[in-house]
Amino acid sequence: MEKKDIDWSNLGFGYVKTDKRFVSNYKDGSWDEGVLTEDDKVVISECAGVLQYAQTCFEGLKAYTTEDGHIVMFRPDLNAKRLADSAARLEMPVFPEDKFVQAVHDVVKANAAYVPPYGSGATLYVRPYMFGSNAVIGVKPADEYQFRVFTTPVGPYFKGGAKPITIRVSDFDRAAPHGTGHVKAGLNYAMSLHAIVDAHAQGYDENMYLDAATRTKVEETGGANFIFVTKDKKVVTPKSSTILPSITRRSLMYVAEHYLGLEVEEREVYLDEVKDFAECGLCGTAAVISPVGKIVDHGKEICFPSGMEEMGEITKKLYDTLTGIQMGHIEAPEGWIHTVC
Repeated sequence: MEKKDIDWSNLGFGYVKTDKRFVSNYKDGSWDEGVLTEDDKVVISECAGVLQYAQTCFEGLKAYTTEDGHIVMFRPDLNAKRLADSAARLEMPVFPEDKFVQAVHDVVKANAAYVPPYGSGATLYVRPYMFGSNAVIGVKPADEYQFRVFTTPVGPYFKGGAKPITIRVSDFDRAAPHGTGHVKAGLNYAMSLHAIVDAHAQGYDENMYLDAATRTKVEETGGANFIFVTKDKKVVTPKSSTILPSITRRSLMYVAEHYLGLEVEEREVYLDEVKDFAECGLCGTAAVISPVGKIVDHGKEICFPSGMEEMGEITKKLYDTLTGIQMGHIEAPEGWIHTVC
């Protein structure tokens, strides 16, 4: 298929309208079959549940062009499961997981001309989301919902290479115990916006959120999980019931153990032990891993031995191996790569 006339090398991380999107509606207790449509406009009541009480959740994944010319997605079944968990927590009807995978497959295939070519560093970002669509004025779940999937081509997260970032320990809380921190609810991201704007104004790239109960344990940032590397090269990630279960983090931990032969551990990580780690990274769909060079805790600097110039040794191996799997250079575990066309 002939690609669209887009300057792939200069794409940012922003919205570009593509040709098709998927829409399915939930009414009278069931989801309809859904359709692919060219209409990018959403028309809902001014009193819609999503507008009144933020009843919405979403996912994010990418489609890539591999070296052999195939268009693939990375582990969409896990996105389907996570959206189902998010919907259930928010009292929304679960969109069937098999239909989720088929919907994202169909949307990517319909927009194949927008999937950036191999070697450009760009990808096609896929955004599935769901929201309460009918009028709701009392505080209760909506009765009708809409599930949609759109795509947009995005540039590489790191232009010119990944440089370690500086983050701060935040005074704001991201998620309360027994709250919604473990699901991908829109409201979680809305409440983090002030914190990230404030962090940027203070000269920091991101926030490190601590657990709200004791403020002694590392949780995550506004949109990514933490991965730490000890001085003896063990890969450690924080464990908490209020952390979003990152698909990228889960994959990196598997890669560390089964591809690189490293010891891995998911456990509670205390802030006062962070200074003893050799490397630190933030992991998520957009960047895979963003290396962290420095954490500032109310004026006290924690500088990692890996430095501020480049990724640490283990972080770089993790990044190279996982992106190699995604791009088809390295054989993937069974079921990880979903071929679209």
